[in-house]
Amino acid sequence: MYDFHNVALTPTQSLLLNICILSVIVFAVLRSERRLDDYNPIAMLGVLAIFGIAGRILLDPIPNFQPVTVIVLLAGIYYGAPRAVALAGIIALASNFAVLGHGPWTLFQVAGWGLVGFAGAFFADHLLKDGRLQLNRLAGLAIISAFAFDWVVSSSILLKTDVSMLAPYLLNGLLFDLYHAVGNLVFVAWLANPLGEIMLRHRVEPSSQSVSEVVTNR
Repeated sequence: MYDFHNVALTPTQSLLLNICILSVIVFAVLRSERRLDDYNPIAMLGVLAIFGIAGRILLDPIPNFQPVTVIVLLAGIYYGAPRAVALAGIIALASNFAVLGHGPWTLFQVAGWGLVGFAGAFFADHLLKDGRLQLNRLAGLAIISAFAFDWVVSSSILLKTDVSMLAPYLLNGLLFDLYHAVGNLVFVAWLANPLGEIMLRHRVEPSSQSVSEVVTNR
């Protein structure tokens, strides 16, 4: 029997293939969103989780380059901190269990991305004006989020060593933090507006939620 699938790819070829697959996923996300009912943030978070998991796995060959930080940041802006934290947990657990490796560091990754989601929710009024993202401000927060996330995850070394090793460890990882920051800028430029428009269509306005709660409690 012919073994036509036994094809060895170079690391570069493999990375280009993964980028093509991720591009297909992005296209599928944009297309599938049109089939969702309006004001369906839970379904939208599920779509974002699939994209985040796939992006993190497929782009793993590039050091510290993945779309999850920007996705969670946007989720905090549009859907609030609790849902952003839940999204962070789903992406971290699923991708680590499936491919990247699960361990105590997963908890620190969830905490780091949860902090990013809180930041997005806290600064939402400054990052989203009249339904339009302020990309310069978002890019600045995305850069800060890259370093904040990496430092939270790096603190997991304290489980096995003393605090005196933390500062040298952080300094040694600054180049990888920079990769993360540059990657976040790329994803802000590439994805922020299209994802933002989609998320806005599935956002339940706080005023609507308040009215619903008042009617329900009466």
